[in-house]
Amino acid sequence: MEAFPLDQLRRRSCADHPAAAGHGGGLRMRLWSLHPDLLDRQGLIACWRESLLAQAVLLGRTRGYTRHPQLERFRDHSEPESAIGAYLAQLHAEAQRRGYRFDAARIAHPPVPSELMRDDPSAALSAVPQMSVTSGQLAFERDHLHTKLAQRSPHLLDGFPQGAVPAAHPLFLVVEGDVEPWERA
Repeated sequence: MEAFPLDQLRRRSCADHPAAAGHGGGLRMRLWSLHPDLLDRQGLIACWRESLLAQAVLLGRTRGYTRHPQLERFRDHSEPESAIGAYLAQLHAEAQRRGYRFDAARIAHPPVPSELMRDDPSAALSAVPQMSVTSGQLAFERDHLHTKLAQRSPHLLDGFPQGAVPAAHPLFLVVEGDVEPWERA
């Protein structure tokens, strides 16, 4: 089991996150459409933190990143707070699977009670309508993540999906199409 400095995650709120100062400060938000099990340790931890920031933005708890294009798809959802909660719940489930200790209490609108989420992470998805993501977006993110893994976790490239459309985060339903219009990377 890998450990990481959990105390650092708990000491800083989303509003204290460097990205909350505004878009363009060199730190980019990435809410991966890929399945969380494809992410390396750094990617999963960063996605958790950036998703908590996204949650803070959607709840009006911070002034930074309010116009970030990655949030468009959550804002367009019929239940944005529940959608980001379901997204976070799946990240939390992946973290638990790996032995990490992400704090589920930080999910402001968990789609199901935390006890049920702990016992059956897929229950979080049944409470929230899925969002669509295009096959082109998944391919784009696969290539983007491949570049990141080559730099920081090359040992994970052996089993990394090549060519085919990779698995999506369980909140997303894959549809045919090009890269999403909100993608700015």
